[in-house]
Amino acid sequence: MNPHISLPRPTGGPSNFGSTTPSRRNEIRMPRFFKRLFKFPQMDFEMAVWEMYSLMIAPKKVFRSIYYHKQTSKTYHRPDPSFTYLLSFFQLLTSLAWGFAYASSFSLTLRITLVFIFVHFLLLSLLTATLFYFFIKHLLGPNSKLIPGRRRGLYNLGGGEDGGEGKEELEFGYCWDVAIRAFVPVWVFLYVVQFLCMPLVGTDHWISLALANTLYLAAFNYYFIITFLGYNALPFLHHTELLLAPIAVTTILWFVSLFGLNLSKHLAPVFLAGAQLRKGG
Repeated sequence: MNPHISLPRPTGGPSNFGSTTPSRRNEIRMPRFFKRLFKFPQMDFEMAVWEMYSLMIAPKKVFRSIYYHKQTSKTYHRPDPSFTYLLSFFQLLTSLAWGFAYASSFSLTLRITLVFIFVHFLLLSLLTATLFYFFIKHLLGPNSKLIPGRRRGLYNLGGGEDGGEGKEELEFGYCWDVAIRAFVPVWVFLYVVQFLCMPLVGTDHWISLALANTLYLAAFNYYFIITFLGYNALPFLHHTELLLAPIAVTTILWFVSLFGLNLSKHLAPVFLAGAQLRKGG
């Protein structure tokens, strides 16, 4: 007798960070991302650590498995908050370092911590994800009329209800995934490296100015490169190379800033907390 293996019926549809599937438009379901917010044993922190490491040395690898993930889970978005938690934890550590080194009181250190995590990282990532969701969906999507183009994918990821070609749409959850992953080089260059180099980049010498401004150039340009790679991995988007256009702008601004504007003295993350800091380490 040949053994018979029965597969369980799938109970969860694709997670679109709040949207519903076509077959259940009238049913309100909580996205899996929020369902797993406090299910720590189910979170893949090992994968999150690997992604953070790869984003700095080979960012293309992070988005290389997107086709396999779409085929297995029917969604581009990964409803696993482990990456968000991990980067928030690293922001906590760096905020404490900045606070203990430069803040004049514990309450000021606490304020810096809250600003680093909830404003610099989470709020700005949410705003960025929202902006790119509407911008890319209407300008670079398959149904865009302002910037027409052809899809780059050579395959169809799923079929529609009528058995025809599946309708692929940009998921807000995926925009969030790209936004928080693009924040990694910003955290490395502006929160870690800048903190370690503050005795050098906080002076009035031209070399100090050039080093400080180069840190900001690397952080912002790396941010746009990872953003481009994230959306370029979606086969139904077109003209994603437009997402690299800000690199030309930041490079020009960096060159202009070399004539006397030290960005570290004006835009250091601690200063953005709106706090009066004591001098010295």
